[in-house]
Formats: sequence, structure tokens, C-alpha cells
Amino acid sequence: MSAPSLLRAPAGAHPLRPRAASLVVTAALLLAGCAGGGDAAGPTEAAPSPGADHGYPVTVDNCGTEVTLEAPPERIVTVKSSTTELVLALGAADRLVGAAFLDGPFPPDLAEAGADVPILSERAPSAEVVLAAEPDLVFAGWESHFAADTIGDRAELADLGVATYVAPAACQGDGYRPDPLTFDDVFAHVLEAGELLGAREEAAALVEEQRAALAEVEPSTAGLTALWYSSGSDTPFVGGGSGAPQMIMDAVGLENIAADIDAGWGSIGWETVAAAEPDVVVLVDSAWNTAEHKIEVLESNPVTAALPAVAEGRYLVVEFAATEAGVRNVDAVASLAQQLAEVPLP
Repeated sequence: MSAPSLLRAPAGAHPLRPRAASLVVTAALLLAGCAGGGDAAGPTEAAPSPGADHGYPVTVDNCGTEVTLEAPPERIVTVKSSTTELVLALGAADRLVGAAFLDGPFPPDLAEAGADVPILSERAPSAEVVLAAEPDLVFAGWESHFAADTIGDRAELADLGVATYVAPAACQGDGYRPDPLTFDDVFAHVLEAGELLGAREEAAALVEEQRAALAEVEPSTAGLTALWYSSGSDTPFVGGGSGAPQMIMDAVGLENIAADIDAGWGSIGWETVAAAEPDVVVLVDSAWNTAEHKIEVLESNPVTAALPAVAEGRYLVVEFAATEAGVRNVDAVASLAQQLAEVPLP
């Protein structure tokens, strides 16, 4: 049996149907633009809210979309590692009915909790795949996940009784995009997610733990510059000046040579990299674009091969899943700081 709808739908909207088959058929019609304006359901006597004694209903303004939950969500689908790992870290693994678009394996401290989470899709899932899991909340890492060719429009999902929530650090609209992203933003996101999931105490404890761990990191005071190399061979895709890469480098004490890019990530030319002559290179490691491959690119490119950082192997490595705002960011800072202390510098 599916969980009851937790989203306060617009007046006249139908509640979430109990069977996945009904959801999928309804979604196919809605997302194809075929849903008609049928008669609204008649008024019924309202039942007491199951979350009334636990701080519900909860309403948040999420990237410009108002989201209201009447009770803690019981069937959660997550998209991206950052959102999945946050749900696991908040102790809600038993409510995860599916995850998609993971960037790699879970970190050791979350591996056991995430061992039985169903993986719905290797990439952004379709509406049919998501709705077959009968979620009452879809928690996505990017706004773009809610598109006609993937999960579907947020308003249309709301009409089906499915609440949606985007990681606030990924909001792109004016007044919602963090500029720049800070650890205070990340921690506020954790607390808001805890409020929505009915895990306030867990969220507060997690933030306290992460603040303490971050305070223990001693940033470098050597005035070192760095290239955050995410991907790309002909043209490098690098960490810009307003997202998680910049936030992490600031905490480590590294000056980003691409800080003038007003975005979390962006592209620059290899000649620009060579002219900046970074002291170290931060390599983003992923299964599809490894740190080793990036080293090969740097060492085989005549423009970058002669750079002291490349010639002397001044590389720091960070896992891809830690490069988006989430519960891994503090660990990434600590790891990079330790690696930096071990890199032979002039």
C-alpha cells in the first residue's frame, strides 16, 4: 500500500493514487499535456494531520516553489549522490524507496545504511520510473531534473500528490542561487532537509558535528594558487568562483585561478591556465573521468606539461561526489588540507 499524500495540493486536485500502475498512466497523460480539467472532487471532512504533534505542516520556499508537507515523508526518491547521502546521514534510509543518478559508491560511514537502497536509474530517471516507486517526496540535486524529458514538471507532480524538493544550493533563480556558496548555506540546507523529513534533532547533531570538524582544519597561509580541474581535454571544465569548489578551496586556503567565473563551474582555455601558473592542481576523480586520466591530459599537453605543478606532480585529489554541496564537503576540506601538507612545494 502506498503512503498517503503529504503535499498540500491545490484546491480540487486529486490525491495520490494507491497503485503504481495508476500513477504511471496518470503521469503519462499529464506529462504529455493530455490531462483535462475534469470535475473537481467534492469536499470531504478533513482528517487530523498525522504530523500535527511533530511540527507539521512544514512549508518552505524552495527555488521559488512553495512546498508544504503535512507529515514526515514515508516514501522518498532521491536523485544525485548529494541528496541521497543527506537522507542517509539523517537516519532516513528506511524511507528511501529509490535513488538515481549516483556519482559513485557511498562513503564508508554511509555504506551500510545505503546498502539496500534500490537504484532506479544510472542517470536522471523518467517520470514513469520514479512514479512506479510511489514516492510522496522526490528530493533532487538539480532543478533541471524536474523537466518534461526526465522526472516531470514540479507543478504536474504536485497534481499527482508528489512533493518535490531541490537541494537549495542548486537553485538558479535570482534571489535563490547562493552567490557565493558558503558552509553556512550548506548547513542551513541540512537543517531545512531535517525539518522536512522530520529529522530535526538528527540534522542539528549532524551540523554540530560538521562545524566542529571544519573548525579543526587549519587552512594554508602560504598564499598558494590552485586549478580545480573537473573534466575536459581540449577545453578544461574547472571550478568557478561561486560554488562548492570555491567554498572548499577557500576553507583549505587555496586561491582559485578561475575565481572570476561567476558560476560554480565553467570553461577556460589551457593558455589561461598556463598564464596563471597554479601552484597545485585539484583533480576531480570519477569512474568516468579519473584523476589518472586528467594527469595524462596535463602531462601530454605541451601548454601545461611545462608547468611546475605538473612537472613536479603537485596534485590533490577529490572525489566527484564531494564536489557538490552536501554532507561530504567538510571531509573534502580535511582531505585536501592533509594532502596539501604532504605536497612538495617550492
